[in-house]
Amino acid sequence: MSDKPTLPDHLSVNPKSKFYAEEYFEHEVGIRLNGKERTNVEEYCISEGWIKVSSPTAKDRFGRPMLMTLKGEVEAFYK
Repeated sequence: MSDKPTLPDHLSVNPKSKFYAEEYFEHEVGIRLNGKERTNVEEYCISEGWIKVSSPTAKDRFGRPMLMTLKGEVEAFYK
């Protein structure tokens, strides 16, 4: 586990985001919201207690899925 960097408080999978960092995605990252593991997380913030997931139907003006914010206790870990 010592070869893996400590996960940040705020991380995004979108390369255009200022919270994106390639080095964390060299290992598989898992997210739990309120004790339930989520596999569709686009962005998270542990200190503020939220995750963002893609909407299954709504699209933005560029055709990308809209992001919905879910709040609760967030835990990030390596699988």
